[in-house]
Amino acid sequence: MRFVDEYRDADKARALSARIASLCEPGREYKFMEVCGGHTHTIYKHGLEDYLPETITLVHGPGCPVCVIPMGRVDDAIHIAEQPGVVMTSFGDMMRVPGGRGSFFDSKARGAEIRMVYSPLDALKVARQNPDRQVVFMAIGFETTAPSTAMTVLRAAAEGIGNFSVFCNHVTIIPAIKAILDSPDLRLDGFVGPGHVSTIIGCRPYEFIARDYGKPLVVAGFEPLDILQSIYMLLLQLAEGRSEVENQYSRVVPWQGNVRALRAISEVMELRPYFEWRGLGFISHSALRVRDRYAAHDAERIFQIPGGRVADPKACQCGEVLKGVLKPWECKVFGTACTPETPIGTCMVSSEGACAAYYNFGRFSRERVREATR
Repeated sequence: MRFVDEYRDADKARALSARIASLCEPGREYKFMEVCGGHTHTIYKHGLEDYLPETITLVHGPGCPVCVIPMGRVDDAIHIAEQPGVVMTSFGDMMRVPGGRGSFFDSKARGAEIRMVYSPLDALKVARQNPDRQVVFMAIGFETTAPSTAMTVLRAAAEGIGNFSVFCNHVTIIPAIKAILDSPDLRLDGFVGPGHVSTIIGCRPYEFIARDYGKPLVVAGFEPLDILQSIYMLLLQLAEGRSEVENQYSRVVPWQGNVRALRAISEVMELRPYFEWRGLGFISHSALRVRDRYAAHDAERIFQIPGGRVADPKACQCGEVLKGVLKPWECKVFGTACTPETPIGTCMVSSEGACAAYYNFGRFSRERVREATR
C-alpha cells in the first residue's frame, strides 16, 4: 500500500470483518483495549465497531496524555503562569483543560500571558525574543513528545538561554498498562497497542504483558484497516493459544524503538518516584522529571508551586472512562452538561479524548449499525 485511501478500502474492510467473525468462538465474549486515544477516534470516525461481531467489545485506555493530567497539576501550571514576568506556552489542547481554578483560557482572561505553540522549539524562540521574561513550556505527553522537550532543553543549555524552562508532565505508558492489568475492575483479552508511543520505545517493553499476564498485544497503526487487521491478529493468537507481542505497524515502528530519541530523554530526564494520574491515582515510576544537571531549566525548581491535590467534580466520571470501566455515553453528564464547548472533564476536551470521539462522531448509545457487516 502506498496511499492513504488504500488503508480505507471498504471492500478490504468487509473481507477483514468476515475473517474476524470466522475466528470468534461461539458463545465467547471478547474484550480488547485500544490504549491510544488516536485509535479511539479512528474507530468511531470510521464506524469500525459496526464491522465487528457483537461478541467483540472495544474499550479505551489511558492513552490520552491530556486526559490523564490531574487537576492539581493544571492548577500548578496556572500558578506559574500568573507569576510576574512569566510567559506560559502550551499546546492548544491544554488550553481548555479544567483545573480547580479554571483553565489556561480562564487564567489568560485574568491577565496571565499564555501563548499557544506548536512545539517546544516555538517556546524557545519566544524566550530568545523576550530575554527579560521567564518563558515556561507546559511539557505534556507520553514518550512520543518527550524527545522534543529533551532536545529543546539541550539546545537552551547549549545556547545559554537562561530564561527558558519546562514544567515537565511527561508520563510513561508501561506503568499505566500494568496498573490496568493489576486492577480488579476490568478483565481484558488483549490490547491494541499504541502506535505513536511505540515509534519511540519500540515493542520490547510490552513483552511482560504477554509473558507475565498471558495477554496478547498488537501494536497498531491509525488507519481503519490497521485497526481491523490488529484485531484479527489478536483473535488469531487467541484461537491458536498464543500470547505474544506483534507489530502490525511495522512500516513505522521499529522493534527496538528510536535509540537516539531514547538517548535524548535519558540525558535530560529521569523517572519520578511516583506521579498522580487522573482516574488511576498515584503510580510509581510513571512520569519523568528534569535531571539535576538541567535544574536551571526546570520550572518546578525555579518557581514555588502549591503541589496540592484537587478532586474531580462529582459529576465527572473521566476516571472510570480512562480505565475502560465505563463507556462515555454511560456518564450521567455526557452530551448534556458536558460537551466539547462546555467540558467538565478532560476526556471531552482533548482531541484524543474518548468522550470527544464519542460525542463528535455520534456514538450516544450501545446501538450499532449492523448494515456495515452485511
